[in-house]
Amino acid sequence: MLITAKVQAVDLQAKFFRGFADASRLAILEAIREGPLTVGEIVTATGLSQSNASNHLGCLRDCGLVTARQQGRYVYYQLSDERVATLLRLADELLAEAAQSVYACTRYNAPTQPETE
Repeated sequence: MLITAKVQAVDLQAKFFRGFADASRLAILEAIREGPLTVGEIVTATGLSQSNASNHLGCLRDCGLVTARQQGRYVYYQLSDERVATLLRLADELLAEAAQSVYACTRYNAPTQPETE
């Protein structure tokens, strides 16, 4: 039972990090890192289309990484928790030291192979 709980915790953690693993979602998180932005401002900051940005914002909201606040006719998106910004900052710090290795890594780009029994 303990092993099952650990596997479930690891699976949940992997699912959580998928929010950060998509380049478009990460660009949105980086854009709103400094403060709330509207979809139009996010589009300008990221270069994403409005529909693409809205789709990814929906995903980020559903996963609890971003919140939305209506103000007049605009909806402002912001990080749901300051710890999300902390994770992004820590990633920047780690990447500053490991950028060459990460860039050269071919394993992340390789297609997943099914396990053989």
